[in-house]
Amino acid sequence: QVQLVESGGGLVQPGASLRLTCTASGLSLSQWPVIWYRQAPGKDREVVAIYGYTERPTSYADSVRGRFTISRDDAKNAAYLQMNGLKPEDTAMYFCNVKVFTPRFSDYWGQGTQVTVSS
Repeated sequence: QVQLVESGGGLVQPGASLRLTCTASGLSLSQWPVIWYRQAPGKDREVVAIYGYTERPTSYADSVRGRFTISRDDAKNAAYLQMNGLKPEDTAMYFCNVKVFTPRFSDYWGQGTQVTVSS
């Protein structure tokens, strides 16, 4: 019933920009934290950006701060990751994650969208 679908990845040159989209069905993204993760082959999954509930609702990994921006459009029930100044080390599968805490804890993931940065 709950589904997250990522889109917007692709093969781009260094310095290019991409906007990833996470489209949700079966839950409202406005109610829960949204986290973008990425995972490169042979590497651990890492947090890229978080849209949370604190007075500083967004946070970023050091490696992407200043280049990436996480946002939500509640009317569209979608979350985004704007990626500027892409570098080869940004190459990874990018995943949208939503953590739901009520009525029970659920951890939802999309299938991922591939971002490849290469000249």
